[in-house]
Amino acid sequence: MLPRVPDPPPPPGPLPPTGPLPPPGPSYLREQVVRVGNRSYRAGMARPTEAPDGWWLAILWVVDDAGLISFRQVAPDAGPPPDPPLARLGPAMGGALSGLILEDAGRLQMRLGLIQPPDSPDRPWLTPLAIRAAFRFEPARAATMRPNELAEAVLSGFRRAVAGLHRP
Repeated sequence: MLPRVPDPPPPPGPLPPTGPLPPPGPSYLREQVVRVGNRSYRAGMARPTEAPDGWWLAILWVVDDAGLISFRQVAPDAGPPPDPPLARLGPAMGGALSGLILEDAGRLQMRLGLIQPPDSPDRPWLTPLAIRAAFRFEPARAATMRPNELAEAVLSGFRRAVAGLHRP
């Protein structure tokens, strides 16, 4: 009888996730409730930082009791639109923070990026709802707000923008 050949070792690299990812960390501010249809989620934010060039940086996310939700969970009931979620979230956040974000040469000084890119470019809504956000604020408006008030305004704008993704 031949001896049993051992199974080959698993391929190198991280294991695929088996469920929702945990949030990036504790929320800097009290989490805000995001209502989407008849469901409720919670929006959180990591402690923001300010870069030397004046950009205000933060990580924002939405969770349920199991962990990070996907953009698909806040998409319209009829199905996600063909454009990527940031194409809808960006203008909604710009509108929610209107007057607070600096405008330079007719462009809002705001940058949004996904924390984790989608597994398939054909299915951009199947990625965790966690983003990197960078803003340059109107100096006169930002000077009148404490750091926590500024962070609260950004988290509230994010919450409203995420809730708006559900509308077709």
